Amino acid sequence: MRKEIIKFLIFILILVIFYSLGKVLKFDFEDLKVYFKRFNPFIAAIVFVILYVVITFFVWLSKDIFRLVSAIIFGAEISTMLVFFAETINAVVLFYFSRILGREFVEKKLFKKKISSCRTVLERKKSFFWLLLLRITPFVPFRFMDLFMGLSPIQFKSYLLVVVLGSPLRIYWLQFILASLGLVVFKQPTEILNFLLYHKIIFIISLIYVILVIILGIKIISKKI
Repeated sequence: MRKEIIKFLIFILILVIFYSLGKVLKFDFEDLKVYFKRFNPFIAAIVFVILYVVITFFVWLSKDIFRLVSAIIFGAEISTMLVFFAETINAVVLFYFSRILGREFVEKKLFKKKISSCRTVLERKKSFFWLLLLRITPFVPFRFMDLFMGLSPIQFKSYLLVVVLGSPLRIYWLQFILASLGLVVFKQPTEILNFLLYHKIIFIISLIYVILVIILGIKIISKKI
């Protein structure tokens, strides 16, 4: 049991370090944009995916600036594919990161009596639907979901399917807005509303998002999920 506790403590310590790095290390938008423009588009795309996976794994809060840079340089569609590919890799890495270091402790110490029922719930078809909905809506950050699912009894192949099916729409929604507004998103968040009012398709998608979040919130509160 001591081994599981040590692994779990290391897991928590690493998470604290990652979060702290996000508070300390900052990346400049202009510097990153200039850096990626040094390469031809194909090489820049490869470099972006590699840096996104490596840097955002250690510095969680850096992913916003990387998404913005990719939206400006590659456009909404291409940047969506690049971010989706990178986030899928991150999902795999973070899932196994938490599963290897924290899963054993969680199962044996925290949820020893409930783990079987939890596994049964996660294997139900309706549970897959709610996990998919959770992935699609901007309700929970990808990082937190990836880590939590690694601690849960869910099978990797089931969660990977959730990631592949649920991530694209959410990513495209944000990349389209970032590609259209650029730094204004961070400097003047109120401009997002004006933008949505002039882009009906994105407004409709955003409205669907809100409805899905409300439904998901009600479901979670009612404890029927």
